[in-house]
Amino acid sequence: MQEPLWRPSSAQVEQAQMTRFLHTVQDQYGAKVADYPTLYAWSLQQPEDFWAAVWRFCEVKSSQPWERVLENGDPMLGARWFVGSRLNFAENLLRYRDERPALVFWGEEGRRCALSYGELYLQVARLAQALKGAGVGVGDRVVGWLPNVPETVMAMLATTSLGAIWSSCSPDFGIQGVLDRFGQIAPKVLLAADGYHYKGKAIDSLSRLPKIAASLPGLRQVVVVPYLHRSPDLAAIPKAQRYEAFMGEAENPLLTFVQLPFDHPIYILYSSGTTGVPKCIVHGAGGTLLQHLKELRLHTDLKREDRIFYYTTCGWMMWNWLVSALATGATVVLYDGAPLYPRSESLWDMAAEEGITVFGASAKYLSALEKAGVQPARTHHLDKLRTLLSTGSPLAPESFDYVYRDIKGEVQLSSISGGTDIVSCFALGNPILPVYRGELQCRGLGMKVEIFDEKGRSVEGQKGELVCTAPFPAMPVFFWNDPGGKKYRAAYFERFPGVWTHGDYAELTAHGGLIIHGRSDTVLNPGGVRIGTAEIYRQVEKLPEILESLAIGQSWQGDVRIVLFVVLREGRVLDEALTNRIRQTIRKHASPHHMPAKVLQVPDMPRTLSGKLVELAVSHTIHGRPVKNLDALTNPEALEYFRDRPELQTD
Repeated sequence: MQEPLWRPSSAQVEQAQMTRFLHTVQDQYGAKVADYPTLYAWSLQQPEDFWAAVWRFCEVKSSQPWERVLENGDPMLGARWFVGSRLNFAENLLRYRDERPALVFWGEEGRRCALSYGELYLQVARLAQALKGAGVGVGDRVVGWLPNVPETVMAMLATTSLGAIWSSCSPDFGIQGVLDRFGQIAPKVLLAADGYHYKGKAIDSLSRLPKIAASLPGLRQVVVVPYLHRSPDLAAIPKAQRYEAFMGEAENPLLTFVQLPFDHPIYILYSSGTTGVPKCIVHGAGGTLLQHLKELRLHTDLKREDRIFYYTTCGWMMWNWLVSALATGATVVLYDGAPLYPRSESLWDMAAEEGITVFGASAKYLSALEKAGVQPARTHHLDKLRTLLSTGSPLAPESFDYVYRDIKGEVQLSSISGGTDIVSCFALGNPILPVYRGELQCRGLGMKVEIFDEKGRSVEGQKGELVCTAPFPAMPVFFWNDPGGKKYRAAYFERFPGVWTHGDYAELTAHGGLIIHGRSDTVLNPGGVRIGTAEIYRQVEKLPEILESLAIGQSWQGDVRIVLFVVLREGRVLDEALTNRIRQTIRKHASPHHMPAKVLQVPDMPRTLSGKLVELAVSHTIHGRPVKNLDALTNPEALEYFRDRPELQTD
């Protein structure tokens, strides 16, 4: 048995909210729980008692109590939670209205601002009143094409206070990327910034706004947040107002929190778009709130005196997760810009100055720090730092070594894993458990996570499919434009009927932890950004030279890099000029995250008997894994074009 890299002290265990919750369960339910494994087992055996205990422990604010905690719990798809209760998501995040800091913002260009909980409440009230005046009500959609600035948080809170639904994506998405998402949900109001900063460049957004606004059916209002300029010119943008003008002059606006059922929608997030336009995943107020409170208070031990930061854009579900920390009364630190600009230590400068206690970033970021020789332990005072979170891709064992050697020796390093599909985690950290090299500390309370082999048998100590075999409140309430739930069932419940199949290749360890070995489907995930291959193909195949394209994620130096294969028209050659045009087309019309690390030419591509390209077979081939079902391919010989390519052995 390997030795842990970190153990909590007896004082840390005693003071943790997880321990306090354990004692509460003992006292109130007479449960025989003595440690985390027995508490976890109880949470699965008694799901109604467990989730009711979380509700009470985390002091969920509601105007009406539930009649029943769980209804139709078997099978998973029919489950309904906290039936009869009524609440408002924003009210729970704005429960504090004092002068303690709620939001602190840093921009890469040096800008800093802060808002207290009292100031945040007033700003949200003003914006909610303005949205209501624009006709926004229960069930309407309000969308943000915005950088990670305080106005984005305010807009989400104002939207959900009214019972409307919030959806966002980051401003580095091109026009088509935005329309593929927002175009499906017919928003009533669009908020956008005039631009953003990245790697020292001021990048304009206004030039793209007219086409986006004109292509969204039913759009009544465009609200522009000045970020690059104090007074951006909006003449070319129909239905546009500057943010302050839209907010109006109300000095004491009334903020009314519309009370709605537990499963009323608050968020629309998006799938990766692997097989077409992204699926619109709708998340409910109560499930999102309860799951986030459980993860933030119990698994992350977040308290009012904490300062939590996660490097994210508002197009990644970690933004939604981070902002829920307002419900704990902690200070949420936002950053917008490139994480390694203007210097590799920039985020650590911020962490030291702000006294951040919980710091989160992607596995790719930690790997980049190590390659850059950054050693915060030697250069920064990080005495307040207690927990370091990592997600987006599996955190390599070597990165665990780097953190404890060069960032801080006494820190809880928690690799966490979940996703857009559940806007939360299946496995994550735990303040009362040790940290083992290369492992996620534990499965989350109330999450019946198992590993299935190919025949659907639950296994331990071997690799397999990560599944969840019992319902949980943070399951999506539905997919948008999915009558009868056909897309929903196909996304999660077809591989093993009645069981949530998540698409991760993982194993349970002897410590009760988890190791994620990567994605088991074809979603690309470089640096923690979920990317669907169809989003790349739609851009590449606009070029006249390209007949077909196929993208896979190659495991490379502890992360994943995108490799794009292309079939060209007869007589064409993949030279440097064409390679650059392919990359720039993807960057301009999708996003910088979609750009391939390698672009390689092949004469043909393998396809199924029905004519579909087989990305998974290509991925197996380049990684040296066997392709088990060659009979399903009409031209299996084409796989030889991908095998042992020397270009895939170099940077």
